[in-house]
Amino acid sequence: MLFKISLIIFLAVQTALAATAEQWRGRSIYQIVTDRFALPSGASPNACDPGQQTWCGGNWNSIRQNLDYVQNAGFTAIWISPVNQNYEGPRSAYGDPYHGYWMADVSKLNSRFGTADDLKALSAELHRRNMFLMVDIVVNNVMATSKTPDYSTYLFKDASMYHPFCPIQWGNTTSEQECWLGDDKVPLPDVDTRNPTVIAQYGDWIQDLVKEYNIDGLRIDAAKHVNIDFWPGFCAKASVFCMGEVFGGAAVDPIAMYQGPQALDSVLNFPMYSALLSGFSIPGPQNISAVVDVFQQSKVKFKDTGLLGNFLENQDLPRWHNLSVDPQSMYNAMAFNFMSDGIPVVYYGQEQGFSGNADPFNREPLWPSNYTLTPAYELVTNLNKLRNFLVNTTDWAKQETQILTTSPYGIAIMKGPVISVLTNIGSPPQNGTHIAVKTPYPSSTAMINILTCQQWAVGSGGMIDAQYTLGGVPVILTPSDYLVGSGLCGTQLGATANAGGKAASLASFARPAFSHSVIPLALMWTVLVFCISFS
Repeated sequence: MLFKISLIIFLAVQTALAATAEQWRGRSIYQIVTDRFALPSGASPNACDPGQQTWCGGNWNSIRQNLDYVQNAGFTAIWISPVNQNYEGPRSAYGDPYHGYWMADVSKLNSRFGTADDLKALSAELHRRNMFLMVDIVVNNVMATSKTPDYSTYLFKDASMYHPFCPIQWGNTTSEQECWLGDDKVPLPDVDTRNPTVIAQYGDWIQDLVKEYNIDGLRIDAAKHVNIDFWPGFCAKASVFCMGEVFGGAAVDPIAMYQGPQALDSVLNFPMYSALLSGFSIPGPQNISAVVDVFQQSKVKFKDTGLLGNFLENQDLPRWHNLSVDPQSMYNAMAFNFMSDGIPVVYYGQEQGFSGNADPFNREPLWPSNYTLTPAYELVTNLNKLRNFLVNTTDWAKQETQILTTSPYGIAIMKGPVISVLTNIGSPPQNGTHIAVKTPYPSSTAMINILTCQQWAVGSGGMIDAQYTLGGVPVILTPSDYLVGSGLCGTQLGATANAGGKAASLASFARPAFSHSVIPLALMWTVLVFCISFS
């Protein structure tokens, strides 16, 4: 009897500790295409050509074995490819389902990526490192090779649980939600997510998946192709953070409607991605006004900009370096994503300067890079180090970003104590080009650029002036006192501010030392063993 009670306690506490939106607010995410991140230990390097659209050998074990590369860059979460069973028939017109998005029976795992124990081991290792696991899921559709598939091989085995075939009429919401994605070569039958049986089975499935593999968050593929009122109940069953893909452009309204209690916790920030592309991708005076416009609209129209997923690349878009050969254009745009409101998401290989065009060429293998600590990797490491320090010692993640100034050459923003001066002029030095910024700091306030550790001093009237005689590098300024304990720029890691300093003490603002899934492994098993001992 006591054993049964202890098991109930175990499960109840585990569910209660599911990772919430607030716990995700301060995270940074490294997105991984499972097949392309790393080869298993002992495997011979292979010639992985993305254009061949086939498997290259990465799996859950190889991710687990190479987590140091991710954690050492400061990331506190990973997002991996869908884990569920994919199409297992003959090679399709678009290759093999190496990417994980061609759903078959979602109640089963994708054997190409490993076993149940392998996925559990990855989850456990992430939680041992105090990192979160986000899993990509596909709810909208399955994959077929004809418009009249044999539904007996899927979770939903009756044709009545799918919408009849129809081609999508883009711009028509009903059509986008009920007609089929894909094409004649690879049709994607659309699941009827208004069907009560579908709703119930999907709810049970996601609840079981999250619990079984201790998943902390979900990235939801093609979220806008599902009726919006499906999501609150589904995510309630999952009991974890839900971030949806609502593919779009610079328009804020069609994407903002998917964030909130009527839909999802979060969406990927396509409007800001589009604006950053306009403002930073090509060196020279660009469309910074697009960034300002999206920024201002987002404040009003999104439920919570602090939970949006900020990105510059993903598995569906051309690599940034394919669109811009100037590295500083990417560095400045990356800095914006880390130092403004939202959760930064970096697509694997971005830190290596990969330059593939859209699918499938943007899904390169990472191992030929030898996991080199490139300048972009070092930039991300420093941005993460500062961001993680502020998140863990203050309420920085909840503070709203402000725009201090804009010019044809860039933008200056402030979030908490941090001022970021970001430019679009590119790498070549430009004498006479500068961005003058009026700050709220008194004259002579000591500042540090955390990317160079150069000391700055605020000038008369609170002014600072970023000059570009060495090229268009990002400038991230923090009052020197705020860096105490950060480990940045020669400061001691973990120390608190001195009596006269501005930095918040760790004791005042630190989060609890535990996180979701660390306690289930420590406390719950203790409770379980204790109860068994007295049964």
